[in-house]
Amino acid sequence: MPYVDGFLLAVPKANLEAYKASADLGGKVWMDHGALSYVETIADDVPYGELTSFPRAVLAKDDEVVVFSWATYESREHRDAVMAKVMADDRLKGGDMPFDGARMIYGGFQSIVSL
Repeated sequence: MPYVDGFLLAVPKANLEAYKASADLGGKVWMDHGALSYVETIADDVPYGELTSFPRAVLAKDDEVVVFSWATYESREHRDAVMAKVMADDRLKGGDMPFDGARMIYGGFQSIVSL
């Protein structure tokens, strides 16, 4: 079953086109270095919860949208090898991120069901 990296972040609506361009580049870099898949999504139905929610998790402001993305790999070891190459890739060096990276949530997950 695939290993999954998940990412959750808030992007200012004014920066959405810049984010899409950076996500497109990021996806190409991840895939070039061996990721099995790379997906970026924009929240469409994520209400602000009383206690917990996607918007609360990233402290999304009224002028921001929530982005949920993930990449898949053959295994944790495969992910570690891909990520080492991604982090060293010059295509991702420099430039400003079109979102507040301090509010990004990310982590690696072992699959337990994959249909």
